[in-house]
Amino acid sequence: MSDLKAKLGLDVFKEDKAFPIAIKKGLERDPRLKKMVLICPAGLYGEDESGKIALSADGCLECGTCLLVCGADILDWQYPRGGAGVQFRFG
Repeated sequence: MSDLKAKLGLDVFKEDKAFPIAIKKGLERDPRLKKMVLICPAGLYGEDESGKIALSADGCLECGTCLLVCGADILDWQYPRGGAGVQFRFG
C-alpha cells in the first residue's frame, strides 16, 4: 500500500449525494484535467489509454485544487453540506 493511500485511509469520508463532485459531461478530454492527474493531492484523477480523464471523488480532501486549476466551467464542484465530506484523522 502506498504511503498516500495509508494516510488517506485514516480519514473518514461521508458522501454528500446532493452535491457530488464530477467532471461535466463531454469535457473529459479537456487539457486542464490532464494536470489534475499529476497534482491532485488525493490522486483521484486518472487517464485511460484514449486520453479520457476520470474522477473518483471518493476520498476527496476538499482542498479546492481541481476547482482552481479547472474552474467551474469543467467541474461541478462545491463544498459538501454540514455533516458530510472529509473528517481528518491524524492517527
